[in-house]
Parts: sequence; C-alpha cells; structure tokens
Amino acid sequence: MNAYPPIADHGLVGDLQTAALVAADGTLDWWCTPRFDSPSMFASLLDSDRGGHCRLAADLGDTEEVGVRQLYLTDTAVLVTRFMAPGGVGEVVDFMEPNPSSTPSTRHRLIRVARVVRGSLPFELLCRPRFDYGRASHTSRHLDDGSVVFHGPDTDLHVQATAPIVLHPDGHDLSARFTLDAGELAAVVLTSDSGDAATRGERLGGPPPTVESVTAAFDACRAFWLTWLRASRYRGRWHEMVTRSAITLKLLTYAPTGAPIAAATMGLPEQIGGERNWDYRYTWVRDASLSVHALSTLGFTRDANAYRRWLRERLDAGWTASGEPLQIMYRVDGEPHLTEEILDHLEGYRRSAPVRAGNAAADQIQLDIYGEAAYALAEAKDMGGVRGWNAFAAVIDWLTDHWDRPDEGIWETRGGRQNFTYSRLMTWVAFDRAIRIATAYSRPADLTRWQTARDTVFRQIIDRGWNDKRHAFVQHYDTDVVDASLLLMPRVGFLAPTDPDWLSTLDAMNDELVSDSLVYRYNPAASPDGLRGSEGTFNLCSFLYVQALARAGRLDQARYAFDKMLTYANHVGLFAEEIGPSGEQLGNFPQAFTHLALIDAAIALDEELDRAENLGR
Repeated sequence: MNAYPPIADHGLVGDLQTAALVAADGTLDWWCTPRFDSPSMFASLLDSDRGGHCRLAADLGDTEEVGVRQLYLTDTAVLVTRFMAPGGVGEVVDFMEPNPSSTPSTRHRLIRVARVVRGSLPFELLCRPRFDYGRASHTSRHLDDGSVVFHGPDTDLHVQATAPIVLHPDGHDLSARFTLDAGELAAVVLTSDSGDAATRGERLGGPPPTVESVTAAFDACRAFWLTWLRASRYRGRWHEMVTRSAITLKLLTYAPTGAPIAAATMGLPEQIGGERNWDYRYTWVRDASLSVHALSTLGFTRDANAYRRWLRERLDAGWTASGEPLQIMYRVDGEPHLTEEILDHLEGYRRSAPVRAGNAAADQIQLDIYGEAAYALAEAKDMGGVRGWNAFAAVIDWLTDHWDRPDEGIWETRGGRQNFTYSRLMTWVAFDRAIRIATAYSRPADLTRWQTARDTVFRQIIDRGWNDKRHAFVQHYDTDVVDASLLLMPRVGFLAPTDPDWLSTLDAMNDELVSDSLVYRYNPAASPDGLRGSEGTFNLCSFLYVQALARAGRLDQARYAFDKMLTYANHVGLFAEEIGPSGEQLGNFPQAFTHLALIDAAIALDEELDRAENLGR
C-alpha cells in the first residue's frame, strides 16, 4: 500500500448520496457516510496512520512483479482494478448501488468483488475503519466466519463476505487471505448504517451476500448508468471524455435534494505542504448553477430541474443571518451552517496541514452568485409558480440597492474585499436575465428600476473594469492584474466573443496567465490573496480558455489547448482542481467545476469546428 498515492491515482464510486475513492492499488482510502459531507469512516488519504482504509488487492508480496491497471466499465460508474501477474490475472470490481430516491438513506452499501479470469491469484483484505475523521473509538463483534460489525458512535459498519473469504478480526481491524482460481469470484460488502442507535444492531448488514445477489446488484448498477445516459444528446468528437464528465457530475449530486457538491473530498492541498486545503463537500450556488447549464445542454433536464427546485427553496427560505438573500454555499440539504474547524490530529495529505472540515468562506459576500442563480433559473420554463417568481423578484429588487459593494470575489480570497469586475459582471447578468424572464412571461416586475440598474452596472464595468495600460478588463477596479474568471464575459453575453476589447483582454490573459495552454486563475504575487504559498494552473480556467478561443474563431489554438488539457486527465478520465508545476493533479478530487467546464468547452469547440467545416475553411 502506498501511504499517500498521487491524488490522480484514484477512481470514484458512489450511490448518489455518498461517494468513495479507490486508489489504483485497490485501497479504499476515502469514504464519508451517510452523506457526502458526513464525517469520514475511511480517510487514510488525509492521514495514512489515523485515517483508516480498506484494502482488497492481489497479495503477491515482493516475490513477483504485479502489473496494475484501473479502469471504468464503459459508460458506467463501475470501477475495475486489474492485477496482472505471471501466475494469473485478477480484478477487484468496486461499485455502489445507485439510490436516486428523494428520501435520504441511512444505509449505504459499497460492494467489492474479487475475481480471477486467468490462472490463480492470492488476495488480501485489510479493513481498518476509523470513525469521525479518526477521532472516535469503536468496538467490533465477530458474528460468524463471514461477518463482522464495527460499532462507531453514530454509524456502524457491517463487513460481510462470501465464501471462500473468512474474516479474521484483530482488535479494531480485520483481515483475510484467500486464493481464487480462474472463473471464481468472492465479494466483500461494506454496509454503513447511521440509523437509530436502538435498531442498528438489530438490522446488522442484512442477509449474507451470495454470488447470485452480488451479481444481481452489479447488473442493476450497470443498467442504471446505461439507462441514465440515454438522455444525453451529445454526438460530438469527444464522446468518452464528455460522458465521463457527465457521470462524474451525477455522482457528485445528492439525489434527495438535487444539490451538486463541488468535490468529493476535503483537505487535499493546492500546494503540497501548503495551507490552501479546503473542504469542498458542499453546494456552491455558483458551481451548481453552472453545472445545471452543462447538464441541460447535454439533455439531462431532470437533473437540472432538481437543482433549480433546490435553489428556489433557498430563495423561499428568506434572508440569511448576514442580511443577504443567498449564502454562497450550503450543505446538501440546504442547511446554511458550515462552521470551519481544524482537525489537528490529522497530518494532512503528505503533511499538508491544516486539515479543515467545514468552510468559513460560507460567510463571505460574493455578489456574483446572484448572476449565476439567475443564469440557471432563466433556462427553465417554470420559475416555481407565482410564489417562486415573487421570491426571485424580491431578490432582484434587493440587488438594485446592494450591487455596488466590494466583496471577496469568486476565488474566495482572504485578503480583503475589493470591487471585483467578475462580481459586477454577474450582477449585470442577474438584472439582464430577470428582465428577460419578466418580459417573456409577463411577470410583475419593476422593470424600469431593473433596467436602470443593469445599464449602470454595464457602464461601471466599461469605465472602471477596463484598464487602458493593459488594454484589458482586469481583476478589480484598483489593479492592472488580469483574472481568468472574466473568460465568462462573452459566454454570458456581456460582450461578443469577437469584440475588439474582448480579444485584447484575451491576449493579455494569454501573456500573463497561460502556460503552454494551461491557465492560472490570477497571479497571487501581483494580487495578494491573504494566503501563503502558491498554486497550480486552474483546470476550470483552462477549459474556459478553450471555450473563449473557440468562440473567438481561434480554432487551431483552441483545439490544441483542449487536446493538451485532456492529456492531464487521470487514468480513468477524472480531474482534480489544479495541475501542479510537474504536471501532477492538486486540490480536491474530482472537481465538478472542472468537469462542467470540460463539457462546455467540448460543445463549443464542436460547434465552431462544425461551422468552419461547413464553410469549407
């Protein structure tokens, strides 16, 4: 087992309410249950000693050379880790049974199937749960040769195995060794139960698993994903990557509410050994609203509408404690309290401390979220009825009096508020989309006031967001630093993608932020953000750059940048938040923002390439 495998050396499995990471050596090193944002049961990714893990892999010691390859079964979230040795070829198949129910579940099953397809291979199982981020003690009970239950403070873990696996408890852990011949398989079923403490012990893990029941669960999981993907309208050049990104966005969406999270993990560093280690297991209004656009474009309208309902509920819930209509992020059930704490008992990924749970940025003011919310809602034909419209219109009325304020900005900097150009851009979007909706559907609105605000924001951006020295729109009104967030300017319709001022801005970004087609968010040295250390190129921005180039007609440059960016995907097509200086993936993993931007970039590039081909260029 690698104490800290590279962040990219993982695949993701999930059941639409929780998700787990499996490293390329067969180690399950991250699983929070019963929800994405629950405390971890396995977290050796953040502390190899205290975090806990469950490893199921070929056991050949140091005597034989073992080749390992990890892949997804095509168009599914079924993950296969294959072990190839002179004595045989075997696999560990990991999956969770999708639960698209609108009712949160307290029980979740992760199924691990070992099988041999050629020759004979020995396997080893080692299960070391560590509850509540490794802070809580637990007890265990050995029920029979194939069943052990670990009792944590709020959650139980039931480990059940089919023959020929015999589980051997060892204090707070368990292990097993077994050999399979060609055609044989054995399964380990991990069932987390966070229900009422009085009944958890009675339910145990359910009926003992059999080869037949595990095979049926596998077939059902595979069928779910193949059926879900039938809604996709994508027929472009990058089908495999777009499909994988769509599946990833679905895996990162909490089915009971329709709320997408930003990433499956917390605490993974933007710089090894640095302090930029955040908790991304929550729903950002910004990220989720842009995810809706990507899913809608692909044809997944039910998923997009589920999020819109969640967003309308946040508007209906009324003003936050800080006096804002919306908070920038919430828990997946809409709970606004995300108190940040430092888990100082965890050493962090490769000693990257502090490890944070919760996110203090939830209390920041980021005015752009009103634009992204309006952007998502404007694409729907139904605003949620009269009450839904009234709640939305009340927010726009409020925004007419509160848009002209400094804020922390899209990147959640902790270096003080500024008049960020991107924040102003998205308040313009909020007014623009609200006016469009009110006009198209004859909704009651103070249109004169909204139009005045929209036009005032526009003029302010042109007058103060433009920097004559740089010949570009810049990060905020008191700097000459450019910022990649402004790559969304043409996409939201503020400027045409071939407008001379926009092309000049694109050139300035290319000079300052682009490194061999990879794009930094901004230059922290030139624009201090209140944090120590540096960061890598930001994958979201790299894909936004592709989209901007394509729409600007720079197709050769756009296609090169896109193809180059795809080479940084991991072995199963997943992206973290950033690419480090040595090409390594950094930050929380996998990141929804990256995958939604990949989808949008592929669609834009397809459309522009098709248009050019039709024109005979």
